[in-house]
Amino acid sequence: MTQDGSPYDNAIAERVNGILKDEFGLDAVFDDVEQLKKQTKQSIETYNLKRPHFSCSMLTPQQMHDQRNLKVKTWRKNKGVD
Repeated sequence: MTQDGSPYDNAIAERVNGILKDEFGLDAVFDDVEQLKKQTKQSIETYNLKRPHFSCSMLTPQQMHDQRNLKVKTWRKNKGVD
């Protein structure tokens, strides 16, 4: 996900990848590419449409995107960490 391979450069993407692997089993060995594609699509839909997130005030990402009242949390790089 990054040029030099450091997970700290893109921590949010690394977190999402970890969730997809750990919670949805996308690190498993699949019988064929079609099975992998189907599981990946289903996992992403569940992640975005059914799974509530603490960072979205326990809304799904889609619900958070659709609403206007709650502010989206943002992260910035900590200047004290290399």
